[in-house]
Amino acid sequence: MTKVKEMPYKEKYAKVIDNIKFDHAFIIPFVQKHLGDQAVIEIKKIWEEGMKPIPEGASFEKKYEIAYANWIWLAKQIYPFIRQRMGKDGMKKFERAEIEGLIKKNASPALLMLKIIRGFFPGTAFAMTAKQMGYQFQWLTPFSVPELTRQRAVLEIPRCKILDFPDTEDICVIGCQSTYPVWVAEQFKISMKWNRQGNHCTGVLTPIA
Repeated sequence: MTKVKEMPYKEKYAKVIDNIKFDHAFIIPFVQKHLGDQAVIEIKKIWEEGMKPIPEGASFEKKYEIAYANWIWLAKQIYPFIRQRMGKDGMKKFERAEIEGLIKKNASPALLMLKIIRGFFPGTAFAMTAKQMGYQFQWLTPFSVPELTRQRAVLEIPRCKILDFPDTEDICVIGCQSTYPVWVAEQFKISMKWNRQGNHCTGVLTPIA
């Protein structure tokens, strides 16, 4: 078992808020471009109906849980919204828009340095990236890292937090199992494969040559 630093609730809360902002930043322009002003009004209204206020004086754990539920509500509404109005081709365009958004969001001088390291020490670069992912993804769901080497990393999710909420299959299948692997492959040159059994999931990361 590889020891990965536990993310505090203060940071988990900040990550959820950041991802809510990210979703707004790429979804609204996408809807505007492909469906127009009325559709933007409609999706914003749907989102507002399910968003809960976050008490200012609450603990960071409580703030995180409420913000997480808000993010789930926002994320699970957009897939059927796009599917009903744009069909399968529209869903493919939406996935691509999210991938492009993730690539842009995660571009940084540190990533450039990582690419340089990968050129000389690919195993080291992979292990560094996989360990960082093992930390950064903790806002999504609790998991452990039973294996982390220079050639392979395993993420073990005993019970996915996303799937504890109703109607979240799209988030799992489209977001986690399709969009994220393409993003990780394109930006970090890492293969991400998931094996789901009910609410349990195992992810295997390997470097792409």
